[in-house]
Amino acid sequence: MKRKPKLVLATAALMITAIAGTTLAMAAQDKYTLKVPGGLAFAEFKGYENWQVVSVSEDGGRFAVILANPMMIDAFRAGIPDNGKPFPDGAKMAKVHWDTKKLETFPAATVPATQHDVDFMVKDSKRFADSGGWGYAVFERDHATREFAPGTEASKPPQSNDAKCGLACHTIVKNRDYVFTQYAER
Repeated sequence: MKRKPKLVLATAALMITAIAGTTLAMAAQDKYTLKVPGGLAFAEFKGYENWQVVSVSEDGGRFAVILANPMMIDAFRAGIPDNGKPFPDGAKMAKVHWDTKKLETFPAATVPATQHDVDFMVKDSKRFADSGGWGYAVFERDHATREFAPGTEASKPPQSNDAKCGLACHTIVKNRDYVFTQYAER
């Protein structure tokens, strides 16, 4: 008889924990619902976290890893853009930026800390004919809430709020089909 109240209490505790967990999960942001006004949607890059690494970089005290979908990887391996050919429509890249910190267990090493943002590029020569065939998007990540939001003119660097937000910078590599990144040797 004494076991039954303990079982009821344990079951109630598990249910409360499950409900609380579900409520927190429901309250968490679904980044795939975000869209740059007049531009790209985060959902167009679903699964980018599992794409292959093209290269890494450091700029302004932030680390970045540049990822690409299989179509973009195949294009790089075929010699694009160094061979003068453009990337095919459907090629996509993601660039994830992190602030940095010293590794506590090995202070000589600088490692990623909190994620700062993620940038996206997609080649679609019809949809983005007025921006070199590429659409761009920046989604900043809030350190405290861990939620994303489209970049704005107040961002550092400032971001236009449309699919052309990256064109001004990328114009200097027009001869590389607007792509800065070089495929790193392996």
